[in-house]
Amino acid sequence: MPGARPILVVDDDDALRGALVEQLGVNGEFAPAEASSLAEAEIRLKGGVRYEAMLLDVGLPDGDGRDFCRALRERGLKAPVIMLTASNEEEDVVRGLEAGANDYLAKPFRLNELLARLRAQLRSFESSVDAEMKIGPYQFRPSARQLLDEKGSKIRLTDKEAAILKYLYREGKAVPRQTLLEVVWGYNQAVSTHTLETHVYRLRQKIEADPQNARILLTDGGGYRLAP
Repeated sequence: MPGARPILVVDDDDALRGALVEQLGVNGEFAPAEASSLAEAEIRLKGGVRYEAMLLDVGLPDGDGRDFCRALRERGLKAPVIMLTASNEEEDVVRGLEAGANDYLAKPFRLNELLARLRAQLRSFESSVDAEMKIGPYQFRPSARQLLDEKGSKIRLTDKEAAILKYLYREGKAVPRQTLLEVVWGYNQAVSTHTLETHVYRLRQKIEADPQNARILLTDGGGYRLAP
């Protein structure tokens, strides 16, 4: 679903990797995939899924995770990378960060700390110019308030239109009109559901092939949702 965030877990410790994948997938916030080697990670990365973050072990059977991270950055990967390592020596931490990692966590670590750091990195990335989300046939760039279609053509969005899409994407389910109003416009008695409906109408004119028969931005009960 749109709200489940694809995360790639790369670690050769089967027990740890399995536990991380299980915990990340518990409440539907994340959609974790796993790899036990750099070769498997490459296959995952080439499989068509745009992972929003990566948990990457330093010591893997077929190479050093830091070298892999550096190579990914050189190839244009922008998503957050959190390095996992058995060492917390300053030199190792510096090497990981210099390779392009966003954060560094020494084993053993508490799951709650890992989740907190992961969410913090995702929030930071969301506000960066590099953030992208897949919505229907489009790549959505929230910070630029822009959609790119499959041919690379750009669709400009207003602040409110971008905020509506971003919130619906993150929720991954139907959102009541009143909730969207409060999130996007804040508490403002002068703003009514008609204002939201007008923005949704204009959004559909921009993104739907047939705005009268929406297939991307759907009306659902008393609110709206994005199609899976």
